[in-house]
Amino acid sequence: MQNSIIIADDHPLMLRGLSDFLKSKGYNIIGSAKDGKEAYNLIVKLKPDIAILDIRMPYKTGLEVAEDCKKNGIPTKIILITFDKGEDLYDKAKELNIFGYILKEFAIEEIETCLTHVNNNESYFSEEIADYLNANTNSRPEILDMLSKTELKILHLISKNNTAKDIGDILSISNRTVEKHKSNIIKKLDIPPIQNSLLIWAKENQEFLN
Repeated sequence: MQNSIIIADDHPLMLRGLSDFLKSKGYNIIGSAKDGKEAYNLIVKLKPDIAILDIRMPYKTGLEVAEDCKKNGIPTKIILITFDKGEDLYDKAKELNIFGYILKEFAIEEIETCLTHVNNNESYFSEEIADYLNANTNSRPEILDMLSKTELKILHLISKNNTAKDIGDILSISNRTVEKHKSNIIKKLDIPPIQNSLLIWAKENQEFLN
């Protein structure tokens, strides 16, 4: 038997578009709501298998509806659709055992894949959200702020496989000055004094040195 679904979104075009699309694909849409309060009341009344909710709605957000469902032991599986890629919302969604979390701009493209996962009792989180969060996780190491502009330039040139002589020629400084800078960089970054350790560190953090 086809799972029953309700959809809630305070944007009429989005609500109608998603609803019409899923109906055309044969999904069993049993109700729709224009705000969070109406959505929660529908869930309580109709007991759908799945609720597709916009995160930001009047009266109750999608997360608040999910929270109320969890608190009151309502087994409806929640899928959230959102424009937000923020880590806080993503973490909160995972905390509430949300089954799906997809971006609005990809909602039509991803909703069927998401529903297939949910029907199999698996969660589905938009790849774009994961990519965005991963990109933000790989943020610039704060320790680089301790380096001077010249030291950062030297570290960048090291990451490009330049020798001390190459660096001296590029920056118009002596080899001895380059070696002194390298020694200072190693101290500031607390890099272990083993062979090629500075080159290895520079290579591993190359994306932050450009």
